[in-house]
Amino acid sequence: MRVLVVEDERRIADFISTGLSEHGYAVDVAYDGEEAVDWPAVADFDMIILDVMLPVRDGIEVCRTLRERGLRTPILMLTARDAVEDRVRGLDSGADDYLVKPFAFAELLARLRALTRREPATLGRILRVGDLILDTTTREVSRQAMSLELTSKEYALLEYLMRHPNQVLTRTMIAEHVWNYDFDNATNVIDVHIRNLRRKIDEPFPTKLIHTVRGAGYRICARQSM
Repeated sequence: MRVLVVEDERRIADFISTGLSEHGYAVDVAYDGEEAVDWPAVADFDMIILDVMLPVRDGIEVCRTLRERGLRTPILMLTARDAVEDRVRGLDSGADDYLVKPFAFAELLARLRALTRREPATLGRILRVGDLILDTTTREVSRQAMSLELTSKEYALLEYLMRHPNQVLTRTMIAEHVWNYDFDNATNVIDVHIRNLRRKIDEPFPTKLIHTVRGAGYRICARQSM
């Protein structure tokens, strides 16, 4: 999952981005409202964490502008103000949820998971492809009741594949959602992670789930004929 964090206080921005990265998210950071408006035009985000108090343009204006442009990406607004009217303004501008500073990082993660589950294509806490099961809350992965140990990036890659079962995902699509803007798509990093995933979730089992679509990308599905 790729997240845009919009926060002008660098200490807080670093805290959020570091924490999200440790949980397998790909994170880009904008430090003012103008940057925040420009970012979605050059990158495809699964979620936006948007502070209300920003230089150049405040979060309310940023949110309203993005919605007017047709952006449907879930937006979680952050603010140090706890007044009901501020929450109402944020939600009326198009935000999907609201979190008041200071907040527990565990709650931030829970709200991101909840927002993700609102999307019809990704509904549900448990993702299944054949006998492969991924729990997005506990981050546990298992197959045929066997627990599978994945690195943070392997987990993020598998979650993205499982949220789009039976679909061909190009290397560019994978890079945009699992890695951040600094990722060099010319490297073979994606292929290496796919190979590592196959070693863990496919090699011990007779039915292979991750398939290469020659000249296109990768697809996860339980049927070999697809």
